Amino acid sequence: MLLRLSRLAALAFAVFALPAAALAQTWPTRPVTMVIPFAAGGPTDVLGRVMAEQMSQILGQQVVVENVGGAGGMTGTARISRGSNDGYQFVLGTVGTHAVNQTLYKSPLYNAATDFAPVTLIADVPLILIVRKDLPVSNLQEFIAYTKANQAKMQFASAGTGSAVHLGCLLLNAAIGTNVTHVPYRGSAPAIQDLIGGRVDFMCEIASTGLAHIQGGSVKALATLTATRAAVLPDLPTAQEQGLAGFEAYTWNAFFMHKDTPPEIVERLRQVTIQAMDTPAVRDRLTGLGAIMAAPERRGGPYLERFVRSEIDKWAAPIRASGVSE
Repeated sequence: MLLRLSRLAALAFAVFALPAAALAQTWPTRPVTMVIPFAAGGPTDVLGRVMAEQMSQILGQQVVVENVGGAGGMTGTARISRGSNDGYQFVLGTVGTHAVNQTLYKSPLYNAATDFAPVTLIADVPLILIVRKDLPVSNLQEFIAYTKANQAKMQFASAGTGSAVHLGCLLLNAAIGTNVTHVPYRGSAPAIQDLIGGRVDFMCEIASTGLAHIQGGSVKALATLTATRAAVLPDLPTAQEQGLAGFEAYTWNAFFMHKDTPPEIVERLRQVTIQAMDTPAVRDRLTGLGAIMAAPERRGGPYLERFVRSEIDKWAAPIRASGVSE
């Protein structure tokens, strides 16, 4: 009798396992949507579109990019947490959407640690302090002195409240003891245009978006805001090298799906993402924009789950200390 029951149990397991295995092999059977929770033309959008093109080729189905901005990236991100769990949409998250917003906003639209199935970390991207080209400073120490003397009439721009660009300069202001007015934009592109036009004074911009403007001379770069220099700007000293001990600001990008997405689909998207990341053309394009591709040991779902929780904790303290909230 026990033998018969064990055989029936094994048969039942096999019956239920087959659809799951088949699901992983057949998904997707139609186009998949990548939600980018920021405006088109910004750094997250650029990285997402590079990935989407290569992933479409690997999947044999189009990965359609949909920009859904608003609320510091929470509007588009919440669409995934509240949407379908069939695996046909996922979000390109950042330090803003999956760490900063959990503390910055009094009532975030989701729980970043529990409302998503983590797929994989893609890349880290440093922030760069850039200023309008006619600002009378040439290094970080001169910037600090000038800003302390002129903060009442200065403005800094960002890609939107809650974005990594916003938080980077928020932390910079706190570190140097200034209180400069924040001007949020709907994405980095219009913010940089106003910086170039002299309508705002500085930004803590993501390297991938600011690089062309730095190289073209339309803005001045004063410091890399990570612990080490950016590979694409090797001659630009870090803030720490210029006397701002311990200061670091950056962003990262990762894919997330609805928390109840079948694990087989999550794993399939993870493998497709990793394959795209390791494609020489993609790797060269993203590293050329300043991104630091995630090492193999940082690409698993469990790692990303732990990483998100640690990032929420890491950024909570400085955000609370700054007194800013939305």
